[in-house]
Amino acid sequence: MTRELIPAAHPLIGEEEVAAVSAVLRSGMVAQGPQVAAFEEEFSAALVDGAEAVAVNSGTSALHLGLLAAGIGAGDEVIVPSFTFAATANSVAVTGASPVFADIDPETFCLDPDAVEAAITPRTRAVMPVHLYGHPAAMDRILALAERHGLAVFEDAAQAHGAALGGARVGTFGTFGAFSLYPTKNMTSGEGGMVTTRVPEVARRVRLLRNQGMERRYANELVGLNNRMTDIHAAIGRVQLGKVEAWTEQRRANAAFLDAHLEGVVVPPVAAGAEHVYHQYTIRVQGGERDRFQQALREEWQIGSGVYYPIPNHRLPSLEHFAPGLDLPETERAAREVLSLPVHPALSSADLERIVEGVNACAKAGA
Repeated sequence: MTRELIPAAHPLIGEEEVAAVSAVLRSGMVAQGPQVAAFEEEFSAALVDGAEAVAVNSGTSALHLGLLAAGIGAGDEVIVPSFTFAATANSVAVTGASPVFADIDPETFCLDPDAVEAAITPRTRAVMPVHLYGHPAAMDRILALAERHGLAVFEDAAQAHGAALGGARVGTFGTFGAFSLYPTKNMTSGEGGMVTTRVPEVARRVRLLRNQGMERRYANELVGLNNRMTDIHAAIGRVQLGKVEAWTEQRRANAAFLDAHLEGVVVPPVAAGAEHVYHQYTIRVQGGERDRFQQALREEWQIGSGVYYPIPNHRLPSLEHFAPGLDLPETERAAREVLSLPVHPALSSADLERIVEGVNACAKAGA
């Protein structure tokens, strides 16, 4: 009997989302309007403890506009991890600033505060940690070193909706946080992003920047962009926002099952005080076996998986000129070893059992 593939990710779009989009289309108001305003208020209350939320058209736009609103530009340096999606460094580079890559903590895959401190130069303006895979970065230590050195802190929370450290939600620690609402994230608006901040001037500047530099039509205050979210996307996001808490609990339950039953691989630890939301459940496959392991899972067990990320940013042709000759040993090791298994809320008990059986068999075969 042929088994169906268990997908590595599975966006959950239901009839409620379809109905919400239909209502917007029937209203005739499909561009940025009342749905966007309502989504911003609801996102603020649900995920960032009342910090102001500004909706934009992608997670990359959220990073880019946040950086511009915070005054980052030519001649500045922003310390970022290399072990992340390229949007993190790209968003720095397109402001005219330089991304400076630092190594990661091998446990959490997030920025190592000691590596950050070693990367500071007279041109450093800010640090931008990524809450990778849904695990919060070491914000307590990063904030402390930023204060010592007079640096701003920005958060790439693209994968971390609802994650927390010490009871405080990600997206509330720094000058701004940036969330992605791409289809495979823990919640989606179809496409979109959100900038969160407790700094009123940053929020105002993001609102200007997303809309050609104007709050009132034709009264352009600064040079801006067209990065608005539509009411169609906001309507999807509002429905998803009502579901994400339950989905997160299911992700955590799925992760706990995998933690308890996987053998022969390194399961993802959770730092003290951290609340992981498991955008990805990322194991390490050691001994140079990762690629074989991934292929066997798919071909023999029909289990999808993903490698996030096989090429560190500082090795990418588009970004390597920012870091010639840079050696980041933990980043390089992670790129060789990581494998993200399905953890999404659509998994059945049978799916989870097959994942365990397949992983354990592959691990045993490679022993």
